[in-house]
Amino acid sequence: MTIRKVLLLGLALLASSAAAQKTIRITGYGGTDQTLLTDLINRFVKPTMAKQGITVVYQPLQGDYNKGLTTLLAANTAGDVMYLPAETLDGFVATKKILPLNGLVSTTPFIKSLNTAFTRDGKLYAIAKDFNTLTLVYNKDLFDEAGVAYPSNNDTWTTLATKLTALKQKLGSEYYGICLQPNFDRFGAFAYSTGWKQFDSKGKTNLADPAFVQAFNWYTGLAKDKVGVTPSEVSTDWGGGCLKTGKVAVAVEGGWVVNFLRDNAPNLKYGTALLPKNDATGKRGNFLYTVGYAINASTKNRAAAVKVLNLLTSAPAQQYVLEQGLAIPSRTALINNAYFKKTEAGAQNARLVFEGADDGNVRAFTFGPKGPDWGKPINEALAAVLSGQRSAADALKKAQSDMTTFQGR
Repeated sequence: MTIRKVLLLGLALLASSAAAQKTIRITGYGGTDQTLLTDLINRFVKPTMAKQGITVVYQPLQGDYNKGLTTLLAANTAGDVMYLPAETLDGFVATKKILPLNGLVSTTPFIKSLNTAFTRDGKLYAIAKDFNTLTLVYNKDLFDEAGVAYPSNNDTWTTLATKLTALKQKLGSEYYGICLQPNFDRFGAFAYSTGWKQFDSKGKTNLADPAFVQAFNWYTGLAKDKVGVTPSEVSTDWGGGCLKTGKVAVAVEGGWVVNFLRDNAPNLKYGTALLPKNDATGKRGNFLYTVGYAINASTKNRAAAVKVLNLLTSAPAQQYVLEQGLAIPSRTALINNAYFKKTEAGAQNARLVFEGADDGNVRAFTFGPKGPDWGKPINEALAAVLSGQRSAADALKKAQSDMTTFQGR
């Protein structure tokens, strides 16, 4: 063998060794996601990437994910692929450390509203890995006992309130129509139903907008005569806990409530309906709670990272996510999936969560560029009125003042 051939062989071996050592790191959540993603990666990502000499590892962040990811990005140690929550998207986009995906991945297979949730100024920053919306989850036994019709997909704010009031009157003081969480993450869906917008063209929030006031008055008005009850009044901290008591007929929750009820209230017979339509607009409002897969702008393995992202959101991977029952995958074609046609309560809930993604005024759950404290004035106003400490007018006046101060900083 000539010296030239020896050198060429050596270079080839070095190149092969480098390829074999290439690793794509995925930064994501800990907890239950860690187990699910590890299994998903082992099934649908690693086999394909291994054939190309690429290793894929999942690196979960425990604790506050947003803080953890912020630290990693600042130190240039974040994964090549990462979870990107829609609620904090604006802050991460501002760092310029998230790679725009335009021209790198196809958005066609995915629900349009989810693509919109991860788009800013025409640039797509993530592909939704899964999502949730809100539905009405109701206790069938309480409606049957009261002789009141179940909530339906045709209900308006008025007809739903009429049903809840009738149920309360029939069952008495120990029972309640609906669980009212004093938080924007539930109430906001009703505000969107009116056509209210979270931010105007200058990025400001108007809580004196008549559309917002209408929703605020309707939501807090359900507390009148205790038709509605806050979670704390029945010794819990969320809607699933309200249903578990057997004393509250309806909760506004997403698909995450299904496994909770299975494990904590196995004998509760429940059904699901879409959120009611605003009487004036004829539209529902809803949130998209979603997390996407994004790519680190500084990755040295861009092509491989794109391949991993595509495998993570492939049709087989999304079918797997659907069957795990933790969230609803983001491919449009899944509406025809056999799982959604099952009659069991969990599958019916999943179908309506899926349908909620593009029914009416649907917006991503987000805090905007200034972060989670954006919702604080609204939450405080809701709590003050639902607890009877302030009138709706006084609470909204204070909330707008606080919001103006917050956004002016």
